[in-house]
Amino acid sequence: MELCALTDTHTDIPSEKPRSTVALAIWVILLLLLTAALIALGTWQVKRLSWKLDLIARVDTRVHAPPAAAPGPAEWPSIDAAGYEYKHVQATGTFLNDKEAQVYASTELGPGYWVLTPLREADGTIVIINRGFVPTDKRDPGTRPAGELTTETTVTGLLRINEPKGTLLRSNVPSQERWYSRDVTAIAETRGLQNAAPYFIDADDTKNPGDLPVGGLTQIVFPNNHLVYAITWYGLAVMTFSLATYLVYFERRRAKASG
Repeated sequence: MELCALTDTHTDIPSEKPRSTVALAIWVILLLLLTAALIALGTWQVKRLSWKLDLIARVDTRVHAPPAAAPGPAEWPSIDAAGYEYKHVQATGTFLNDKEAQVYASTELGPGYWVLTPLREADGTIVIINRGFVPTDKRDPGTRPAGELTTETTVTGLLRINEPKGTLLRSNVPSQERWYSRDVTAIAETRGLQNAAPYFIDADDTKNPGDLPVGGLTQIVFPNNHLVYAITWYGLAVMTFSLATYLVYFERRRAKASG
């Protein structure tokens, strides 16, 4: 009975031959390298989180600031998303309704089109205005004559950066008037517009005559999952490091038992 008891107390000790020191070192080094990589990914996501929060704060400040004059030609070369996107701006001029373009859109109001109309300012510069959304059956300007303004108009809205070429799935076809992104550079070129701004303005929700187009539908959404990603990467780093630690502990026990 004593012999049986003694045997039972040793059943939890591994009987396999332990790994060689070289093999163990390789495994541990690989796990530590993976841990370092996971920590680096987590740290990168923390930096991205800081950048995203700063971006959200800057955009919120721009959107709610009093409207400033839309940037003129002197500023055009320096316009980029970081410095200008969603800036609250204002422009005054006359719409060139015969140069209007319709860009396919899917909004909270359903499928339809954005109405992009060039606005000629007093100095002759052109700013293309996204006047808002119209449903598919109102794409033709002739179906909404009340909204085709002909007098001098002041437009207030958000500055948006050009959207060249089209979307991921569909490319713009200017020759067929098939627009899937608000590529104001291509629209201006197609319509022979000179001195056109390299950005457009999303008009605010000020009602147009006849209630069309419907402005103020700009979606300002910045996905922010960086904290979740950071926690995930750091969690995986802890698990990987723990595995390396356990491997060393396990191999030491196995070496001791076999010795």
